[in-house]
Amino acid sequence: MSRRKIIIDTDPGQDDAVAILLALASPEELDLLAITCVAGNVPLHRTQTNARIVLEAAGRTDVPVYAGCPAPLHRPLVTAEHVHGKTGLDGPELWEPQMPLAEGSAVDAIIEALRSHDPGTVTLCTLGPLTNIAAAFNTAPDIISRVQEVVMMGGAYFEVGNITPAAEFNIYVDPEAAEIVFKSGAPITVMPLDVTHKVLATRPRIEAIRALDSRVGHFTAEMLDFFERFDVEKYGSEGGPLHDPCVIAWLLRPELFSGRHVNVEVETRSDLTLGMTVADWWRVTDRTPNALFIGDADADGFFELLTQRLARL
Repeated sequence: MSRRKIIIDTDPGQDDAVAILLALASPEELDLLAITCVAGNVPLHRTQTNARIVLEAAGRTDVPVYAGCPAPLHRPLVTAEHVHGKTGLDGPELWEPQMPLAEGSAVDAIIEALRSHDPGTVTLCTLGPLTNIAAAFNTAPDIISRVQEVVMMGGAYFEVGNITPAAEFNIYVDPEAAEIVFKSGAPITVMPLDVTHKVLATRPRIEAIRALDSRVGHFTAEMLDFFERFDVEKYGSEGGPLHDPCVIAWLLRPELFSGRHVNVEVETRSDLTLGMTVADWWRVTDRTPNALFIGDADADGFFELLTQRLARL
């Protein structure tokens, strides 16, 4: 089986970091071309720093990290330090990364990768606001038809919102960017809160990762120790949802997930529902389906995969 070429567009974030580690631990299936960073969970100077920290923790400083858009297309930046801590990776003891940023912008790197590889061979894995992707699509619309797939963590329907009553954070931060991506015509798979809230980092699952007794195992467990406290208090669940690694797990084990190909529209005008992803789950409109919207996951299978792969690092 040929390795799937991917770009991870991200705003790390503890769960983003775990997604990056899962990709790095799966070299037989995934060829990680680059990590492109965007402002989101924390400002851009922290997201690009955090991405390099994660790569150094995994011993993979060969993967280039590009800094992208410092703010949404048309709005002031909203961040989530209240969830992720002031660094975005609160939990483990952090350090100043030694690996340098790659030269050039994330938007240009995305465009160049899609133009330089064969059409239909590069997948965009988006773990944060969609600003970089939308900017690349706007700047170079010729690349849209070259995208193999956009696999995104974002949105919600039955689980409604986590940053407002109606909206999930990644979409809310830059709804105009999300609208551009959903209307682009590129193949899209969505990991919304509806599925990620079923993939909970419970205490036994975190301890299984810590028991790997490796640098990555301890680093991951310490991140999740911090990360879970917010959602456990908010939702009363047994653990925090591990959102972003669902994107990578989908590429590795799609049989762990199920969903429907439906139409998804993004609200960009209403003060009340700004950033809401309106998914026509029951197909009650005549709007053309534009995304595979995932609704369920095998959580035990997911954590078995994650723990086994992290053991490789």
